[in-house]
Amino acid sequence: MEDYKQPKPEWLKVRLRRDEQYYETASIMQRHGLHTICVSGKCPNIKECWMAGTATFMILGDICTRACKFCNTKTGRPLPPDPEEPQRVALAAKSMNLRHVVVTSVDRDDLPDLGAHHWAATISALRNALPETSIEVLIPDFQGIDKLINIVLASHPDIVGHNVETVRRLTPLIRSRARYDVSLAVLQHISMQGFKSKSGFMLGLGESHTEIIDTLRDLRQSGCKIVTIGQYLRPTPAHYPVAEYIRPEVFTQLKEIALDMGFTSVESGPLVRSSYHAAQQVGRV
Repeated sequence: MEDYKQPKPEWLKVRLRRDEQYYETASIMQRHGLHTICVSGKCPNIKECWMAGTATFMILGDICTRACKFCNTKTGRPLPPDPEEPQRVALAAKSMNLRHVVVTSVDRDDLPDLGAHHWAATISALRNALPETSIEVLIPDFQGIDKLINIVLASHPDIVGHNVETVRRLTPLIRSRARYDVSLAVLQHISMQGFKSKSGFMLGLGESHTEIIDTLRDLRQSGCKIVTIGQYLRPTPAHYPVAEYIRPEVFTQLKEIALDMGFTSVESGPLVRSSYHAAQQVGRV
């Protein structure tokens, strides 16, 4: 297992310097009082994306009701949803002149609808403000309740993602409350409703090659068309340890395998995250 202070391999080191656009993106988020998974999740691509004027909005606050062992997002008792947040997200996206918007959220198991109506309001606000912009959502599992997922789908996002995060065997070890088969059922429901479905998972948690291939097959059988595969990076010493740093050529091989399985778009690399190069994926599906 990884020593937290162990130096990361060269292919995981990001040396970009923040530029004016980076600080402008940060200013827009602060001005509108918004959260991003870029910050909350300690994403290694934050400089690249913010310097390109893009960011992934995180709605329903920055406190999650779950405590996954891989995730840096805060856990605790969230505040009530802010009814003005959907409009603020839309205003921020418009001021950034985004052609593709990505939205995710914390889990809100404390709410009667698990946050579904707030999700729908956010998508609708974005659609009204930016009618020509494509909208991608990365949703929680909504405890596998189809009628709640349908509330989100009724607002017609263009791409609907839900991450399995890891292979079946490791799911109970790193995911809080989430179940592998529930995640697959969510993706299958999304696909059966006619939406482009997307998922992602991490490597370096101790999974085998066979388990990786099985996960890709499970995702395809669920109807998933888009997949992202990246390296797990331990946010703090309190989180689940890294078992292995996967070499870049392995990610390249997995991309070829996934495309051969029938995925229409695959992002696979050490620094890949769920929304990495999301705008480019739109034209491939």
